[in-house]
Amino acid sequence: MIQTGLEGKVVVVTGGAAGIGQATAERFLAEGCRVSVWDVREAAGAFDFQRVDVTDTASIQAATDAVVAKWGRIDVLVNNAGILRDGQLVKAKDGVVAGVMSDEVFDAVIAVNLKGVFACTRAVAQVMVAQKSGVILNASSVVGLYGNFGQTNYVAAKAAVIGMTKTWARELGKYGIRVNAVTPGFIATEMVQAMPEKVLEGMRQHTPLGRMGAPEDIANAYLWLASDAASFVHGAVIPVDGGIVVGT
Repeated sequence: MIQTGLEGKVVVVTGGAAGIGQATAERFLAEGCRVSVWDVREAAGAFDFQRVDVTDTASIQAATDAVVAKWGRIDVLVNNAGILRDGQLVKAKDGVVAGVMSDEVFDAVIAVNLKGVFACTRAVAQVMVAQKSGVILNASSVVGLYGNFGQTNYVAAKAAVIGMTKTWARELGKYGIRVNAVTPGFIATEMVQAMPEKVLEGMRQHTPLGRMGAPEDIANAYLWLASDAASFVHGAVIPVDGGIVVGT
């Protein structure tokens, strides 16, 4: 049996009120961790809850201070919070432009999915540097590796998260802080499952394993990366995608 070494560790999960974030928070809780969920929506469960808008640095700092005041440290940060605002860069029909991705739509996704990761890590990393240990786990996406139609903003953010992960691995390793990223493929969250069956079947067919992932698949990857079993894994980008990149 693999010893994770996580019992009693203090874990922060952003966007932990639903979907992959909720599954991740529950998985760490089951391992005996003390879990703080940061979200704009209240989280149901046996978690510490901090109402955090990851685009608001004051909100992030207040939550960081509250967790440290309660438990004295932060051992793991899972940067999971994210939003979608899809649209083509330029949409045209018969050579006539019908629409473009607006500044507002682009900026909203960058603010949450990229700047939010930066701002949360900046606040929590200061705690980890002082305690000379920690694990930072970032949610990227397979689309950050190969692009995706209609997702200029989302792809830009997720590709940049990979770049930040590698940079922080270089900067923070000397303080005993490990930094890694996960790139999920098609995951059957409630939001995804609400899509038309034709779309869902296309996702399954595009994945070499023949199914979509479950939120728990990503949660298990985060748990392993945070554990002692992954103590020499640093600066890595781990696909959890059923082989979709291989099959692309």
